[in-house]
Parts: sequence; C-alpha cells; structure tokens
Amino acid sequence: MHVHLIAVAGTGMGALAGLFKELGHDVSGSDVRFDPPMGPALEKWGIRLMQGFDPAHLDPAPDLVVIGNVCRSNNPEARAAIDRGLPYTDMAHGLADLVLEAKTPVVIAGTHGKTTTSSLAAWLLFDAGKDPGMLIGGLPKNFEHSFRIPSRKGPGLPLADHPMPTRRTPFVIEGDEYDTAFFEKTPKFWHYRPEIAVITSIEYDHIDIYPTFEAYLHAFATFVERIPSSGLLVASAASQTVVDVVSQHARCEVIWYALQGENWHGCTPHYLGALAGADATGQAFDLFIGGVASGRFALPMPGSYNVSNAIAAAAVAMQGFGVSVHQVRESLTRFQGVRRRQDLVGTPNRINIYDDFAHHPTAVEETLRGLRARHPQGSLFAVFEPRSATACRALHQDAYAQAFTAASHVVIAPLGRPDIAQSERLDVPRIIDELQRQGQWARHPESIDEIIDLLVREARPGDTIALLSNGAFGGIHNRLIQALSR
Repeated sequence: MHVHLIAVAGTGMGALAGLFKELGHDVSGSDVRFDPPMGPALEKWGIRLMQGFDPAHLDPAPDLVVIGNVCRSNNPEARAAIDRGLPYTDMAHGLADLVLEAKTPVVIAGTHGKTTTSSLAAWLLFDAGKDPGMLIGGLPKNFEHSFRIPSRKGPGLPLADHPMPTRRTPFVIEGDEYDTAFFEKTPKFWHYRPEIAVITSIEYDHIDIYPTFEAYLHAFATFVERIPSSGLLVASAASQTVVDVVSQHARCEVIWYALQGENWHGCTPHYLGALAGADATGQAFDLFIGGVASGRFALPMPGSYNVSNAIAAAAVAMQGFGVSVHQVRESLTRFQGVRRRQDLVGTPNRINIYDDFAHHPTAVEETLRGLRARHPQGSLFAVFEPRSATACRALHQDAYAQAFTAASHVVIAPLGRPDIAQSERLDVPRIIDELQRQGQWARHPESIDEIIDLLVREARPGDTIALLSNGAFGGIHNRLIQALSR
C-alpha cells in the first residue's frame, strides 16, 4: 500500500512514517522543511520526500493520505486530498487502524514525564524479552529509533503464575492530549485504544487547544473512561487532580504510585519509592510493592520526578506483563535516557551543557533541581526559551518566577511567538525583575547571539548550562559549544 503523509517531518508523523515503512508499505511524505534530526532520518529510512505542500504530490493517487495536526484546513495538499475523495486519516487513527490491531496498547499520558516514562516502559519490556512495539515523541537512547514494530506475529504473551489476564504483544505509545487534526478536534490519546495506561500528572497546558482548565480535565476524564474494565491504570497518587479524575471515571483496576514524603491524597500507593543517595551517576531509591520492601534500585538519571517516572514504568512492566522485580532492577541500571531530556550534549572547557525539552514551569523547576543534584558544585545557568503556545502566554506568569530557584544564573530568551497579543503575552521583564528582587542573577538578552556572548563571558570550568526549550532554540546548542571551546 502507498501511504502519503502530509507534514511528515514532525516528530510523531516522522516516526509513524518509519513504522509504516517497517511494515512493508511504500511511504512518501511532504513538508516545508526537512531539518535535522528528522529530515536525514526520513531519508535514511527510505521515505520519499517532497518539498512544500502541493496537490501534485498526490499524483499518482496514494492508497491512504495521513494529514498531520499542524495542517490547517486551507493547506492546499490536504485540501486536495479531501476534495478529490482520496482515503485520508490522521496520525492517531492511522496508528490505531494500521498498527495496533492484535496488540495491547500501553498509553502513557500526563502533562509531564510522558516521553521519559514511555521510554522507560518500552525499555523494561524489551529488556525482559516482551518484544514491545513503540511510538514515542522523543528518541530513547536504548533504541535506534523512536518507533519499533514487534517481531512476534503471534496473538499474545502468556503470563504464567501471574494474576493478570493474558496480554497480547505490548505496544507503548506516548499519549499526547493535543488535538488530532483540523477535521478531528479531539485529543490524540482518545484514539489509541488504551488497555494499559499511565497518568503521571495533570496540570493546565495547551491553552491554544483548551480554553479552560475544565476542558483540559475533560480530555483526561474521557481518556480514563475509554480504558476497558479488564484494563489497568497506573496513576500518580501525588497529584490531587489525577486522584480526582481517576477516582471519578476509572472502571478498571487502578494501581497508585508515589514517593515517600509526598501527599498521597487519601490513596495508599501500591508502588512506593523512597529516595536514597544521589550523585553525578544518578539517583538511588528503595521500592516498596504492596507495603513489602523490594530492594534498592539505581536509576542513572537525576531528580525525584525521574524516580516517579521509573516507578510508573516498573508498575506497567510488573503488574501488566509479569516482569520480575529482579529483571526491572537490572534493566533500570542500563537505561540510557532520552535525547532532549537532561541530555548532556557537550563539555567544552569542562562546562557541562545540557539540552532539555522543559517549558512548563513545573518541568523547568524539576529539571533544574535534578541537574543541581547531579552537579552540586559550580554555577547552574538556566537558559530558557518560552516558545510553546502556553509558555508564551501569561497563564503561568507567577509560576515562572518561582521555577528557577535551583539555578544560580537565569537567562530568558525572547518569546518564540511574538505575535501573541500584548494583553495575553508572558511578561519576561517582569519575571527578570522578580528574580533579581529575590537576589538571583537574571538577564533577558535580545537575541541568540547575545545569549552566547553572555554565557562565554560568565561561565567557568565546572559550571553547568541547561538549555531549556521545546524547539530548536535557534541552533544555540552547537554554536554555544563551539564558542565555549574557543
């Protein structure tokens, strides 16, 4: 079958193209740009790439057109596919209809931690020989790609001596709550047929899609309702909002997880972690399952929130697919992390440079805390680009002023969406003023060049620089490494 993807160079669409190619389909795709890393990756996978959006790309007519959610209703190529009566779909339905048949979808949802938790779950299942498929919005370093087709063609995985029902081959999906397409204005994770799910957190996000917090909550409530009664939901007891949504809407078995010392909001965690020592090699923790001590675990990633992510993934593997505690403990020590999640990209002149996707204030705060725990010596520079539709708006104005506490130096770049109305826009100078009143070193340069010059002047050997953005950040990463190397 010839499958053509419009807006193929996005992280999710590109991975879906790779999945279709591995399934043996003839795959083509169009987009306005094919920047690294996705552009070269698509070429390597054998995807036929077409520049721009042009109805001529639909000749000869493909058997199926997948339209990305970045396409507007006036996209000429998408419009032509619909008007010509070609079979078309969106990413979520394309995955569900062509890939998820005869699989057990494991859908990882939540405002924060989806990519890391999905990557952990896929790795724990893979290392235990469960042969999972996966589609993840980031690149897990334990795998060559962000997608994987299971090699098994059989219907399932028998779980001897395990109380859960027999599961089919697992397929781990990062469950994004963003909308599906201009012709399908529903959350993508509604359509992934969740049989096992995780909810890590619920905090108001995607203000461009959800005008109110109630609308955002509705997306998660409906997601929970779609898990069948025979399914399994692993949920964070540390979030009052998660507890409320799950308690009101779940009809399946619920497994709560949390860390010792957190507020469990009236729930008793089935999987409980107690933080132990942390150093440059990562974070240790003790795990209790059903109140019984299950030993000490070592996670080669800093931060208490990463321990929470690891516990959620461990619950999926053990409770959902019968993986042993011993196997999970061994697999965690070999987890290599995820690109753009506390990703050490260079150490020029002994200055640690990390790339991280954090943009919501909670993610920014937790990421900086984790990096400070990993590098307690030297200065920690937080270099933040407000770029997402939510980050560029004043929704979290006050929260951003508190999110940089762990950093000794704060640099906030210009807004990535300057077209937002002044009345709705994040007031960066006000954040800088508040940080300075709190006694922090804080600056607001006007360009990437100025940021690089500032960091070259201020950073010293032994310091750490965290580059925080959900975008390319103007290519600052390599430019900064080169500048600091000189």
